[in-house]
Amino acid sequence: MSAEAAIDREQLRQAEQEHLVRFWDELDPQTRRDLAQQISRINFSKLKELWEGSRTKAEETDPERIEPIGAVRLPTSDADRQRDEQARTVGLEALRAGRVAAVLVAGGQGSRLGFEHPKGMYPIGPVAGTSLFQLFAEKIQAWQRHAGKVIPWYVMTSPTNHEETVAYFAEHHHFGLESDQVTFFTQGTMPAVDAETGRVLLAEKGRIFTSPNGHGGSLLALREEGVLDDMKKRGIDVVYYFQVDNPMAQVLDPEFLGHHLASEADMSVKVCRKRHPGEKVGVVINYDRDTSIIEYTNLPKEMAEETDEEGQLRYWAGNIAIHVFQRPFLERITSEGLSLPFHCAHKAVPHVDDEGREQTPSEPNAIKFEMFVFDAMPMADRVCVVETSREREFVPVKNATGPDSPDEARAALVAQAARWLRVAEVGYPVDADGEPAFAIEISPLAGLSAEEFAEKLQDKQPVSRPTWFGASGRKEYDTVSVS
Repeated sequence: MSAEAAIDREQLRQAEQEHLVRFWDELDPQTRRDLAQQISRINFSKLKELWEGSRTKAEETDPERIEPIGAVRLPTSDADRQRDEQARTVGLEALRAGRVAAVLVAGGQGSRLGFEHPKGMYPIGPVAGTSLFQLFAEKIQAWQRHAGKVIPWYVMTSPTNHEETVAYFAEHHHFGLESDQVTFFTQGTMPAVDAETGRVLLAEKGRIFTSPNGHGGSLLALREEGVLDDMKKRGIDVVYYFQVDNPMAQVLDPEFLGHHLASEADMSVKVCRKRHPGEKVGVVINYDRDTSIIEYTNLPKEMAEETDEEGQLRYWAGNIAIHVFQRPFLERITSEGLSLPFHCAHKAVPHVDDEGREQTPSEPNAIKFEMFVFDAMPMADRVCVVETSREREFVPVKNATGPDSPDEARAALVAQAARWLRVAEVGYPVDADGEPAFAIEISPLAGLSAEEFAEKLQDKQPVSRPTWFGASGRKEYDTVSVS
């Protein structure tokens, strides 16, 4: 079939999207085929429904239906510590049985960090400049050594960064992992529409502007890209999900896995205590007795500020985007597509106008549609919520400077390394504030905890300059600083 024959112009007319082929006669044959394929993938009636929904006021959250969440809290007693140790044992058994795979959501670019490459390539290590991808690969490799099993790793990319990501892994020999244990799959996309008219925007005369369909799209991509089938063949029934922008994420944490398995949950979520009532994180709650996440903008101010008898926030559980899923649950919710709601984001989107001129708006002119992974929670028969500490596990890298920046993340990595050195009884100089006087970095291959690091470390000499600790010892640097 020719590209011309593949275009249903009557469908475009009825959908009021005829402008998509306005420049058809100017396009070469390959561009026509590509555009026809893009058009064939769009559900125009669904897109119109989403656009119309974006123009109406969202249904307000009913405060009467919101309740605080129950969770496995941080340990405060010997009984709690015994509970967590039992969970850790269960999680380790699952790793050793080869039941667990890791899924990394890494479809984003590092543009907001001033880094025009996949975000996973960003050099986050405070001494050696270890990339996010390498850091996670080393965590997986370290857990493999504990488990005595190969742990499959599925890395979700986007059409924008797929080729560069795959090439980066190949260039670095998959960071010590076997090439056949690392599988790349690509998330879906959604077209952006003009906020006022609902017309699909053209990025070029022969190409529709699309953007990734959100981290919730990862669940559908797992099915569409054959990942769930591959997991089943490998005997995987537990999926450990995390996102690329959090270098502190405890990948494959057996304690979290154990709590998930012991509770017989379909889906589990890690949370940390909010810093203050207005912190810009989703909050895990019960809504109509279903475990859900509410955006901070939708939680009424008076509820966000509510405290209990001990003066602690009642709605305290901030989402940090680390989950565990049962594979059969993911198969069930994606068996006939995925009915997660789409969320609207008003963005400034460059495009070509009806005259073919490039437009680069400075203000939001378009709507992008995204799915969020946490919207799968109400579909689960049982959800397990587990608290972790922020200093241990949540320092996102989202902004070039200030809060949630690389500098903040590197400082957190150095602070963790300093804590581990103290446990190992290794001295280091401090500044006037009592902080490390220079950068320290510890590879996951040197230890996954302070105790393991202390046990494995042979050289107990004090640190006297910026130092990186790896599996085979330490390496000193001359010109590295925390910032």
